[in-house]
Amino acid sequence: MTTAGDDGAANTKRRTVRRELLAMLDGLDVGDALPSERRLAETLGVSRPTLRAAIDDLVADGLLDRRHGSGTYVAEPRIAVPLTMTSFTEDMIRRGMKPGGRVLSFRTASAGAKIGRRLSVSPVEEVFTIRRLRLADGASMAIETLCTPTELLPGLRREDLEGGSFYDLLRSRGIVIASGTETIEPTVTTEEEAADLGVPVHTPAFLFERVTRDERGRPLEYVRSVYRGDRYRLELDLRPPSA
Repeated sequence: MTTAGDDGAANTKRRTVRRELLAMLDGLDVGDALPSERRLAETLGVSRPTLRAAIDDLVADGLLDRRHGSGTYVAEPRIAVPLTMTSFTEDMIRRGMKPGGRVLSFRTASAGAKIGRRLSVSPVEEVFTIRRLRLADGASMAIETLCTPTELLPGLRREDLEGGSFYDLLRSRGIVIASGTETIEPTVTTEEEAADLGVPVHTPAFLFERVTRDERGRPLEYVRSVYRGDRYRLELDLRPPSA
């Protein structure tokens, strides 16, 4: 039978192993592999279940990346994303990172029922549908699918969005971005998304869906973005309710 004392000792050991692993990470670079679990357990003088539990904690914290059949590696640092109405480009610049990206597809077609509802336009109205890979310091961050009415930005070209900000483009044409509605939910990458992001299929991710409006309430864009779960974390600024 397990006692409270046993649980306390196990947790203390686990925290000790965590500290030793963190100290080990200080001497490693992103992408470096950790020694095997058997070797680490022998080196640290702990059981493999205790070691595995400490590694699980660091994987959950985004510090380690466990790859099935390959090993455990130092993960790329996650980027905190505050829930504010800013573009991807603005977010990256604020974090001292270089934003980038490339257009994967650019087409014009009828909105259809779903996109028409999102943009408050007729299903037969033409919209631009632009799929982009978003980068930060050259590393893949997200796959973004952007839909916007063609009448909003007549003459829009693929090159206009290569590595640039859609919000900057709107502002340059005198369009005011006033409000937006966004939903966020956990998901996993599809085969296509995984290939574009360079991650395994079914990698944990965040799904963002946003409708942005101008000062008259007219929808300017509908965006569906899949962010890598191993590179992003959400950040909330919490305040007590006013009296």
